[in-house]
Amino acid sequence: MARKSLIARERKRAKMVAKYAELRKRLKEEGKWEELDKLPKNSSAVRLHNRCRLTGRPKGYMRDFGLCRVKFREMALDGKIPGVTKASW
Repeated sequence: MARKSLIARERKRAKMVAKYAELRKRLKEEGKWEELDKLPKNSSAVRLHNRCRLTGRPKGYMRDFGLCRVKFREMALDGKIPGVTKASW
C-alpha cells in the first residue's frame, strides 16, 4: 500500500486541476502564456498520475477498472468484477 501522504498529494493535485481547468483552457486559447506561467504548477493535468483506488499503487494501473493489476486479479478471481472471467483455452 502506498504511503498516505502520496495518496493525499495526488488527491490535492486532482482538485487543483479541476479548479483551474476552465481558466487554463481559456488562457491557452487566447495565447496568454505569461499569465499561464503564473498559475500553480500542480494545476496542470499533465502532473496527475493514475493510482489504484484501493491501495494507491502507482504502477500496473488498469485504466478501465481504476485498479492496479494485483487488486484486479484478486477481485476478478473472487467474482467481484462483473463480466470478467479467467481465460482458459
